[in-house]
Amino acid sequence: MKIGTPKEVMEGEARVAMTPDSAKMLQKLGYDCAIETGAGEKAGFPDAAYEEAGVEIIKTAAALWKEVDIIAKVQPPTDAEVKRLSEKKTLISFFWPGQNEDLMKAAAEKGASVVAMDMVPRISRAQKMDALSSMANIAGYRAVIEAGNNFGRFFTGQVTAAGKVPPAKVLVVGAGVAGLAAIGTSTSLGAITLAFDVRPEVAEQVESMGAEFVYLDFEEEVEDGSESGGYAKPSSPEFREAQLAKFRELAPEVDIVITTALIPNREAPELWTKDMVEAMKPGSVIVDLAAEKGGNCKLTQKDKKIVTDNDVTIIGYTDFPSRMAKQSSLLYSTNIRHLMTDLTPEKDGQVNHNMEDDVIRGATIAHEKEVTFPPPPPKTKAIAAQKPKPKEKELTAEEKQAKEAAAFKKQTQNQVALLGIGAVLILGVGLIAPASFMQHFIVFVLSVFVGFQVIWGVSHSLHTPLMAVTNAISSIIILGALMQIGSSSFLVILLAALSVFMAGINIFGGFMVTRRMLAMFQKS
Repeated sequence: MKIGTPKEVMEGEARVAMTPDSAKMLQKLGYDCAIETGAGEKAGFPDAAYEEAGVEIIKTAAALWKEVDIIAKVQPPTDAEVKRLSEKKTLISFFWPGQNEDLMKAAAEKGASVVAMDMVPRISRAQKMDALSSMANIAGYRAVIEAGNNFGRFFTGQVTAAGKVPPAKVLVVGAGVAGLAAIGTSTSLGAITLAFDVRPEVAEQVESMGAEFVYLDFEEEVEDGSESGGYAKPSSPEFREAQLAKFRELAPEVDIVITTALIPNREAPELWTKDMVEAMKPGSVIVDLAAEKGGNCKLTQKDKKIVTDNDVTIIGYTDFPSRMAKQSSLLYSTNIRHLMTDLTPEKDGQVNHNMEDDVIRGATIAHEKEVTFPPPPPKTKAIAAQKPKPKEKELTAEEKQAKEAAAFKKQTQNQVALLGIGAVLILGVGLIAPASFMQHFIVFVLSVFVGFQVIWGVSHSLHTPLMAVTNAISSIIILGALMQIGSSSFLVILLAALSVFMAGINIFGGFMVTRRMLAMFQKS
């Protein structure tokens, strides 16, 4: 079968669904590859690069749609492109079936199989095909770059001979894929970064990236993100009011706001109101990544950059991934290549459209002249939210002191009891054992006791490196074993040989483990 990619017809779209590298991988699956002349030019992939990769160059879109069996593209097909579909053809692209029902029905009537990249289920196995996450990652990164381009100061703070420059303060609303990408970029540029999300389970991710999570003084039952494919759910009116109040408090302090909040198949929630924009400092910047769905900011205008009366710049571009066309094309074509790998289990260049497969079924919106959207819920859920741990009651100073005293008293009683039992046992052995034996036995017992007390007080996290060193050092017993090897008794020689063998394992093993532990803390 042949897979082909036409030139994108949507104005301003610079991405391409097939790159020379992805074409080579598709050829390994048994497919012939074709591309329309100039399809990759805007993304930095000339026709010559495709020819070197063994891709056939077809002059017109009409010829390509007619000749290939599988069409891979970025944007949803136009009405004219849907008319070019036929039975036994497969279309792979973004489709947004909830918004393009008539287009979806028309494609189904043609008998073609349509795989929507925006419908790939958010389960672990499908992450390599998740084109939405790939594009959101780029959008989050690019949003910070666009904000910096329109912001009149440094992101990082500086102290120079000319004076002190404070760091920029960035607020990221929504800690999904785009939000986390924006957080990572902002913190790496040196800005003080704050982040908010309605899902408290992402707080650890935010803080691990060097940002500060904005908590609300509001208790609401945590919704399991797995039930909505890992997306946030609509919040209650009370929660929304608490959220807006917090944003109003932060508005005068922040320099840059990046909003990423979207809920599937809904208009974007309004999170940054007109009065918040008016409260921001002159020169501040808002980048609204939800502009395509109406925007999280009240004043956002789709595909435009505006400046308000109080000198706040609001950016509502919807083509952030296309502004980084080469990187976007590399990631998107890799997503498609992974999808084709699942569609071609035998690697024989033939599509096996297995509707029993969670990923393929979830992404397929039309198959065998039937509309298959919406799909059934996947058998495997997205990563579930962690259940909040019950909060322990904080003790007063008197309660803490009483608790510590009780613990110390109990520990002392245990130690005294153990010492008493040990003393009785030693006396019992002394009644029947010779004096020469008791000398060595008492030293042995004291060594065990002291060693136990030393090791018991060490934190569990240090046990591995500690035991590695002590194993090596304690193998001094190898000297005693070597001295006994010359004994006239066969039994003594055998025991001495075994002692040398086991002590050798301790010595070499102990130092090898220690070396590996130290290597973990060294830069490669």
